[in-house]
Amino acid sequence: MADNYERFDMKKPPMRTKWYLRPLTYLISFPEAKRHKMQLTKTRCEGLKPPYVLLCNHNAFFDFKAATMAIWPARANYVVAIDGFIGREWLLRAVGCICKRKFTSDVQLVYNLRKTIKNGDVAVIYPEARYSLCGTTAVLPESLGKLCKLLKVPVVTFICHGHHINSPFWNLHDRDVKPTEAEMTLLFTPEELGNTPAEEVNHRLVEAFQYDEYSWQKERGIRVTYEKRAEGLQKVLYQCPACGTEFRMETEGTKLRCAACGKSWTYSELGELSADDGETEFSHIPDWYEWERANVRAEVEAGTYSSGELAVKVNTLPNAKKFIELGEGTMVHDMNGFTVRGTDKDGDPFEMLKPVPSLYSCHIEYEYLGKFGDCVDLNTLEDTWYIYPQGQDFAVTKMALATEELYYKHRRDSGDPCPPGLA
Repeated sequence: MADNYERFDMKKPPMRTKWYLRPLTYLISFPEAKRHKMQLTKTRCEGLKPPYVLLCNHNAFFDFKAATMAIWPARANYVVAIDGFIGREWLLRAVGCICKRKFTSDVQLVYNLRKTIKNGDVAVIYPEARYSLCGTTAVLPESLGKLCKLLKVPVVTFICHGHHINSPFWNLHDRDVKPTEAEMTLLFTPEELGNTPAEEVNHRLVEAFQYDEYSWQKERGIRVTYEKRAEGLQKVLYQCPACGTEFRMETEGTKLRCAACGKSWTYSELGELSADDGETEFSHIPDWYEWERANVRAEVEAGTYSSGELAVKVNTLPNAKKFIELGEGTMVHDMNGFTVRGTDKDGDPFEMLKPVPSLYSCHIEYEYLGKFGDCVDLNTLEDTWYIYPQGQDFAVTKMALATEELYYKHRRDSGDPCPPGLA
């Protein structure tokens, strides 16, 4: 059954934004930028004109609107994941979006980006390929430097601050943060790009993409008074630093609590955590997250990492029309990578294998669309599977961390370690 569906046409060239939609993109973006009092700083951008590559960090949907404001009135093609096209492919194509399946090696994307440049427009790319889980830099693809050199146009970075604090991936409620900030920087001219090895381009990009939303919030004294501001944080901080238990963290209001040992923390208006009793192990959320990563790394290095066999439901997205219920099955994430097997509604078997070398990171969702629950999405060039574990102790955050750590171990064992911040 899974092979019978029409597939999204990835080879269709990107459209230049329709002339009558260009003002609309600005009008849609302007009110939110104004409400958040977005402060835009430009560096080395005097005289900058398309075509160029705009590399943006990714924390919230507001990122797209901020980028639209920053490059106005230039036309742009935006790289967007396929789930963004659901039910509105015609509109997304008309405003200049290019479809991409996450964490796949997609030669067609390169052709489409070259077409954008040939048209004299801005190629807008979100190389982290997912919203940041805790307001810090996600891993960048190692091919990014080569792509920039291939396109042979100015490379501009666009780093936004405040978007994660305003609407964190783990709780999308708008907290009315203001002002937000955006930094638009010309990192390489074509001449500079031509004279710089791809490895050094990557190094400069990693440096440019360093950000920490919680440090930014504290430095600027921005207070979030939303009374449920901690709710959802257990999705990211899934392991208790007091007793070490995983998957038993709970949140309510401004409190984060471990159901195993009872220890609790208060999430302040300035984005800091403090223990309600005893030692505050981590006041800075990214520090807690990196402690979890270190624990996952230890499991990977010991060769013991495994999610166990998880019962799952699988939805598939072969095209942009709608999700299709593929069936039920099992998923295992372990030292070999992802193994998903099951039976579709016609009784036919399905399988997706993602060995460790094939994935430097993976995309996860929390409470996807508010009704499906947490999931991992795995992609081929022709399909996207949304895989929902059912009723067991798990954290998709741990799977995301483990995917990266497994890849890093593979590279180290192969004698070809990744540069810092790249995979």
